[in-house]
Amino acid sequence: MRVLNSEEILQAEREALTRPGSSGELLIQAAGYAVTQFCLAHFKFASVAVVCGKGKPGSQGMVAAESLHQMAKEVFVLVLAQSVDELEPDTATICSRLSMEPLWISSESDFESAAVREALQAELIIDAIAGADKKLPFGPLEKKAIDAINEAFGTVVSVDVPSGVDPDDNAPAHHTEQDAVFAHGVITFVAPKAAHVFGELTSGPIAVSEIGVQPALVSNQNQMQVITGQEAGIAFPPRAQDAHKGDFGHVLVIAGSLGKAGAAAMAGLAALRTGAGLVTVACPKSILTSVTGFAPELMTEWLPENEDACIALAAERKLRQLMDGKDAVVLGPGLSRNAETQELVRRVVAECPLPLVLDADGLNAFAGHYEELKRSNSEGAFLVLTPHPGEAARLLGAPIQDIQAGRLEMARRISGETGSCVVLKGWRTIVAGLSGETWINMTGNPALAKGGSGDVLSGMIAAALARRPIGASSAQAPALPEFQQKKSWMHEIYGTDSMEKLREALARQLQQNALQSSAFLKDISVAAAVHLHGMAGDIARDELHENTVLASEVMESLSEAFHQVELQMERGLFYLQR
Repeated sequence: MRVLNSEEILQAEREALTRPGSSGELLIQAAGYAVTQFCLAHFKFASVAVVCGKGKPGSQGMVAAESLHQMAKEVFVLVLAQSVDELEPDTATICSRLSMEPLWISSESDFESAAVREALQAELIIDAIAGADKKLPFGPLEKKAIDAINEAFGTVVSVDVPSGVDPDDNAPAHHTEQDAVFAHGVITFVAPKAAHVFGELTSGPIAVSEIGVQPALVSNQNQMQVITGQEAGIAFPPRAQDAHKGDFGHVLVIAGSLGKAGAAAMAGLAALRTGAGLVTVACPKSILTSVTGFAPELMTEWLPENEDACIALAAERKLRQLMDGKDAVVLGPGLSRNAETQELVRRVVAECPLPLVLDADGLNAFAGHYEELKRSNSEGAFLVLTPHPGEAARLLGAPIQDIQAGRLEMARRISGETGSCVVLKGWRTIVAGLSGETWINMTGNPALAKGGSGDVLSGMIAAALARRPIGASSAQAPALPEFQQKKSWMHEIYGTDSMEKLREALARQLQQNALQSSAFLKDISVAAAVHLHGMAGDIARDELHENTVLASEVMESLSEAFHQVELQMERGLFYLQR
């Protein structure tokens, strides 16, 4: 989901209003109902106070108040104006239809009235003062309203952004002296803004409802996206009734060494848990029995090993054979840093014709050999690198501090220099795609800082890449209409008046477009797996404790993560964090 600025969102809304049957009031109604849905999904309350400004957020809050009036025992609407005449037209229209009498607040002293003080004792307070609708800084009345909300004891939900926050600011919202609402949850519309991603607005849920607008049709100046259930829903659509295991691909996991059988098994099991139809784990012969014992669903193949019980260079030929009929490869978990095994890793990466996820010791094999990671972008040879900051530092020969200080730029740099999709792990994992798009993931927590978590992620990414795309077809040059009478037009646009050359040019362009589209869809699959991994970690933490969660329990939480994604797709309410 693209991160847009306030002007880009206004542009998307203006374009939506040009569609037949659309109107500003309908968009406001959709937003207000999304606020209601969000509040009911996350919080328990019997009474509600909605604090409304004069503009669009106020009108959205009023719609929410009206719908919540059917469910809560008490609903109060507080409007920061003297009368309806001061409200913006759409807000005035909606206000005039309220089934309850608003409490008008036109001066700071009005907050001391008994009626207002009683209203602000509500169990749920909806902050609909300004959101992104009003320029900062605020006047005395809005500041007083923010103070009153922050001093209240109820749960606070902010509409769009917490009032007082600059929606387009990358800085943490409450690290400045600017007065702002402290919210327990935030619901925004059309698309997330920078503050939702970087502003640390709340420790509670942040959700986005597109309210029927198509934000993909407007420009995106910051060229940045955030991963939500929307991407996961695209990458993992419902299975067809007549589906078979071949539709979901066969993953080959090349992993393990003496003492690290668990890494190989975890990657394989995670691929199965994420939906892969088949998984084969290829590992040193001496640990084959251990890997097999983890789960009967895993198929295994033994590989020649050296005296250190690591995969030997002699395994290269067998690995080529094993790749036949597979759809994606995981290379690296638990391989060790044995010099012979590392040489094998570099050869496999150079020759592998399949989408390949390079993780852990697979990445370490390229420390000092960074330039060898560069592969061609031919179809199928899609490379995913999954470094944590330490591995990224070893690849680049740079201090970890530099990696952490510029995570976004470093991920994009590695992606550009290696022609790969890069997953820079850590707090707010970055996915820098081969398509040129960049995603930020907001799921995940410190419970994932434990052995095995990375192995699980690598298997999940491979499973996402192994799925057969629905309706996929190879790019073909279209049949061309007769252009013989338009040679001057052809020459002006394509630099040629030859039909044969024109056909060739269009075929090349179509093929290039297909490759870009293919890379983007694969990038989406990687981003979806990253998001699901973090979401499963969040679920496991909430059910257990961040100190006790095991990587195997993250896998067990994947079923609930998939259920949550399906619910988001059904409701059209997508979460940056829960």
